[in-house]
Amino acid sequence: MALLEIKNLHVALEDGTEIVKGVDLSVDLNQKHAIMGPNGSGKSSLAYALMGHPAYQVSEGQIFFDGDDVTELAADERAQRGLFLAFQYPHAIPGVTVTSFLRSAINAIRKARNGGEDDPIPIPEFRTELLAAMERLKVPRELASRYLNDGFSGGEKKRVEILQMALLKPRIAILDETDSGLDIDALRIVANGVTDLVGPDMGALVITHYQRILNYVKPDFVHVLVGGRIVAEGGPELAHKLEAEGYEAFTPVAVGGEA
Repeated sequence: MALLEIKNLHVALEDGTEIVKGVDLSVDLNQKHAIMGPNGSGKSSLAYALMGHPAYQVSEGQIFFDGDDVTELAADERAQRGLFLAFQYPHAIPGVTVTSFLRSAINAIRKARNGGEDDPIPIPEFRTELLAAMERLKVPRELASRYLNDGFSGGEKKRVEILQMALLKPRIAILDETDSGLDIDALRIVANGVTDLVGPDMGALVITHYQRILNYVKPDFVHVLVGGRIVAEGGPELAHKLEAEGYEAFTPVAVGGEA
């Protein structure tokens, strides 16, 4: 069994509207998976459901992480196990600095993995790791003392998301349209950061509308999500086909589904 196993997953909004309609997917360490699909296909709903967002209800199916059924676990419990979501639109948290937020997040995970006993990261160790990661991801040092995402540009927000990922060291990272709103330089920096982190200790699920981020984050597997269902799967060549031809061939009518 892969580290993250999704079996026949159906996801509905709070009003009962079904958005994801039976998805099967396996993501393991040292793998890069891409989910591509047109707007409104259910990509972000799938990401939120995997992370345990309460507004996205799993109406059928199961989510397994490291062999355990985590379908009913809260978002913080999934994070403690090693699941991470980089948001398409990261929220600003006025009053909480980037440094304070990151250290608190690291300490929460360390506490959970230490049987509920506090195990705070030593400040010198934290500072060394933070500064090294900021330099690698070209995050300006002055951002560390600013309130999280408050007044940040789109590129700064996305770099700080990847900075979180670098410091929290998740086992599976889900990136929800991390490329949206980025210029080419910011895209390259963010994508290279993701590529550097994926390896024996981490796998990634990259959710995107466009192929361009996949020029830098080379996927091992590409899945096409249309109408809440995975309608095609392949290797990186599938992403290039979608870039050239669009999603029209994968619409429900084209694949023999409902209009």
